[in-house]
Amino acid sequence: MNLFEKEAFVTKSSEEYEHQSAEAVIRLAVEKFSSLTLACSFGAEDVVLVDMLQKIDSNVDIFYLDTNVHFDETYETRDRLEQHYGKKFVRVLPKLTLDEQAEQFGDELWKSNANQCCNIRKVDPLTDILKNYDAWITGIRRDQAPTRANSKKVEYDAKFGLIKFNPLASWTSEDVWNYIRENDVIYNPLHDRNYPSIGCTHCTRQVADGEDPRAGRWANSDKTECGLHK
Repeated sequence: MNLFEKEAFVTKSSEEYEHQSAEAVIRLAVEKFSSLTLACSFGAEDVVLVDMLQKIDSNVDIFYLDTNVHFDETYETRDRLEQHYGKKFVRVLPKLTLDEQAEQFGDELWKSNANQCCNIRKVDPLTDILKNYDAWITGIRRDQAPTRANSKKVEYDAKFGLIKFNPLASWTSEDVWNYIRENDVIYNPLHDRNYPSIGCTHCTRQVADGEDPRAGRWANSDKTECGLHK
């Protein structure tokens, strides 16, 4: 597809699929794009998408950004999912090891410049992996953050130049957990310990009762996104 064709596809599909199921959006992605991937962070939304995708087309690539500073529970969730579905997820690493990053930019870059740390360990690796695909599937929900409130189920991702599918855009957290319970989906046990949104160990904390679900990400700063989603 050229840019005009992509924009026409997005305009038509975003309207047509707005009120259709998440599974229908995934089927559209699978049918229209042979070069397709799912981004998985092993959070609640993403494990739902992994389960749905395995039931629709188990051959689609699933990748994860390994920042080297995920919680042990996140890596354990990855292992359990791989064993359960019999599928190996694509591991995407930053160009710099943590030691190399510290040597170039100083120790604990996540404290002195969280945006730069996210760029090195997440955004740049994502940019590299997405060059191999024409479309990607994400676990974005509109009610997660104001920055995601206008997300469409099918949209053109100008940042990376490909089609982006957000099958769960209209879902609530309750919808996600209902699916997990009803389908006995494996999930990160940190969710049971007041970690509704899980990132790297240094930039994620538990959330207190009454706090915004994403309050535990980059706490005590005005940062709300790692830069993966525009």
